[in-house]
Amino acid sequence: MLLPALEKDQRRIIQELRKSGALSRSALAARLEISPAALTKLSRALLSMGVVEELGDPAHQARGRPAVPLRLASSGGYAVGATAHKGMLDIALVDFAGAVVATHHETIPPIDPRQFARKVREITHELVSRHNLLGQRMLGMGVAVPGPALSNDGERWSVVDALPGWRGAPLHEILSGELGWPLWLENDANAAALAEFYLGGLLRDFSTVVVLLLGYGIGAGVIVDGRLMRGQYGVAGEVGCLFPMDQPRPSPLDLLACLRADGCAITSVAEIDPTAAEQRPTIEAWLDRAAEQLEVVCNTAFAWIDPGAIVLAGPLPGEVLCGLEARLSRAALVVTVGNRRPPVRVSGLEGSPITLGAALLPIHALAA
Repeated sequence: MLLPALEKDQRRIIQELRKSGALSRSALAARLEISPAALTKLSRALLSMGVVEELGDPAHQARGRPAVPLRLASSGGYAVGATAHKGMLDIALVDFAGAVVATHHETIPPIDPRQFARKVREITHELVSRHNLLGQRMLGMGVAVPGPALSNDGERWSVVDALPGWRGAPLHEILSGELGWPLWLENDANAAALAEFYLGGLLRDFSTVVVLLLGYGIGAGVIVDGRLMRGQYGVAGEVGCLFPMDQPRPSPLDLLACLRADGCAITSVAEIDPTAAEQRPTIEAWLDRAAEQLEVVCNTAFAWIDPGAIVLAGPLPGEVLCGLEARLSRAALVVTVGNRRPPVRVSGLEGSPITLGAALLPIHALAA
């Protein structure tokens, strides 16, 4: 059961409820500058679709029930997000209201796109059954890929070498053929930006944000006026080009390489531990250098885009991300009107922002 196409003002209602929480019809009409009569008609249609619901007992309300609050209905549908990284597979399910229903994480050998789709389909069916979602509306699936787009249509991607058979392949065709669900493909940094925007609460306070994803490498997801900014050729936010691969970079893999070079016998980013005595000096030195490198990213993002927040996210330990934030807060960053500086903060999300953001892609597409 697919969700019917929504009118522009229906999308605006959904986005306002996602931003502000439950609101009465009269409050919605005032905020969106829609007549009460038109709002009542629009909300009636959304109620019939099952994507919004009424709060409280409307039995004794006046005709039109203007004071009965409306909110997004979690039962309006669910969406699935998936991502593959070197050695691991992540899947997440979210409901229409944006709540996380289930997550799945497992270690896997290198996997090609077709194998990935089959495994994701199998695990998704298990999760849907386990969480009593059978019969509910499936809104679609989002897949986040580590790498920039190679074509404007989002069909082919410059995926990292660690995933065999992904780079340059017709991913949308392959994955759609195996999954059979409405499908969205997106760069992992853009997916992380959606997770921070919706689940991280940025939507409530800001319309424009930048998320710096320190993941396989370094990238940025940019949301301007509530919409993902992709650029002319789909590679907006590819800030990794500022830090060539043959030179030190402010990325988790670079920190891992530094630790190994200093004699720390670790094999993955997951083993980075700021509390370990043998790792601490290397991590501190890396933080000093990485923060200095990130100054140019924060300054230029702030000067060009004027974001309400610049969020540091990724698989690095929270103490490492906080170390970057602390150094950037002390740095001589640019200042603009009102003595404002780049508003750097650390992600507060639990779980992978990439996978959660992938799951939000179908939901974002409905209202953005």
